[in-house]
Amino acid sequence: MPTLFISDLHLDPDSPAIARQFLAFLDGEARSAEALYILGDLFEVWLGDDDPDPAAREIVAALRRLSDSGVPCFVMHGNRDFLIGRRFCAETGARLVEDGTVIEVHGERVLLMHGDVLCTDDTSYQRLRRIVRNPVVKWVSRRLSLARRRALAQKMREGSRMHTGTAAPEIMDVNAGAVADAFRASGVRTMIHGHTHRPAVHELVVDGKPVRRIVLGD
Repeated sequence: MPTLFISDLHLDPDSPAIARQFLAFLDGEARSAEALYILGDLFEVWLGDDDPDPAAREIVAALRRLSDSGVPCFVMHGNRDFLIGRRFCAETGARLVEDGTVIEVHGERVLLMHGDVLCTDDTSYQRLRRIVRNPVVKWVSRRLSLARRRALAQKMREGSRMHTGTAAPEIMDVNAGAVADAFRASGVRTMIHGHTHRPAVHELVVDGKPVRRIVLGD
């Protein structure tokens, strides 16, 4: 049975075709998996587990059906949906896993990441990431009204589009040193991540040992 890894779907009510494809995947191909790992940015924006948006509720229900069918589902925070919390997990049956988790896949230890922490050359993004991921900031954010959270999310999306449009493409990709450090720290030979939207399989050598970095597409 396959273990499935997906990332960066950026589900958004403005792109219903992507959501339909994902729902078909959950009710079809994913049912034959040993497990499903979602490595961040499942949603374009996640305002909080209390968001009553019908499109979000449909995704929650579909993940619940997958979990109830016996397929374990694991979700990792991305830079767009870091407010996913306990209620989401309770309603979907999914388990939240930390960025940098090591699992065993068919006898091999594999490092799972969203991938944004590897993009260390993008210093302005890393600075923003440290702010919004601060536990105090997250605690406060969850207690704002939905209208206020929606307005803040829109500003962040606009800022992200502006940054993406003006920053040099190379700084938004992973840093080779950060990748090597992640392999050293975890002691694995295989890493899987998303975030960069640059799908590929990179065969590398770190400290004289062959390693493999698998990048998921969006």
